[in-house]
Amino acid sequence: MTGNPRDAAPKKGAEEKTASEKAAENAPLTAARVAQYLRQHPEFLARNPALLEKIEVPGRDQGDGVVDLQRFMVERLRSELAEMEASRDELVANVRNNMATQSRTHEAIVSLLAARSFEHFVETVTTDLAIVLDLDVVALGVEHTQGDGQNQPPAGVRSLQSGMVNEIFGPTQNILLRNDIDGDPSIFGAGAGLVRSDALIRLNISSEAPPALLALGSRQSDQYDPGQGTELLRFLAQVIEHTFRAWLSLPE
Repeated sequence: MTGNPRDAAPKKGAEEKTASEKAAENAPLTAARVAQYLRQHPEFLARNPALLEKIEVPGRDQGDGVVDLQRFMVERLRSELAEMEASRDELVANVRNNMATQSRTHEAIVSLLAARSFEHFVETVTTDLAIVLDLDVVALGVEHTQGDGQNQPPAGVRSLQSGMVNEIFGPTQNILLRNDIDGDPSIFGAGAGLVRSDALIRLNISSEAPPALLALGSRQSDQYDPGQGTELLRFLAQVIEHTFRAWLSLPE
């Protein structure tokens, strides 16, 4: 059966149109083509405001003493857009950093609760937490009190001079964040040379235990800053306090 020749005509026209469109798409980009596209799509720049940063808007010559408000407004919009983008990037970076810190803190707490003995618990605090929290040094310090050997701190815990905890924190402060510092050897021991910022946290273990502190040290001078939040640090300290009491059967 022979088909009608007229039925094939639309297909031929469609093929020719497609070829023409392809040729137009592959043609060199010229100023005329860009101008034509913008005339056909007047909403293009409104939908792509970031392009305004790259476009140089010509000023209007209004004569001596006349300010070109159009150019001024465009430049101001560019500046505001750049500020908004910078604020957005900073906000996203802070949120990601906070989420990472929260995740590390949760992982650290799980490690503490998984300790199989008191000695393992102390080792986890002073060794494993540095890895989990992405720090360089973590130390536990307990004030040494005069008396017999029963008051000596366990292995892995640094002995602090009597009254040192209150000297660091004062009567009411519980957390101290410091940046751009040299690590204190009396707190961090041999690892003090690595410390350029630290977080010192008072540990209120028990009325029957001497004053103590947790020290987190980093070689990054801006790891800890006096203006940053301390909720996660306080939560970590509370877990350590409760775990200390549980292992040593101490009252609050």
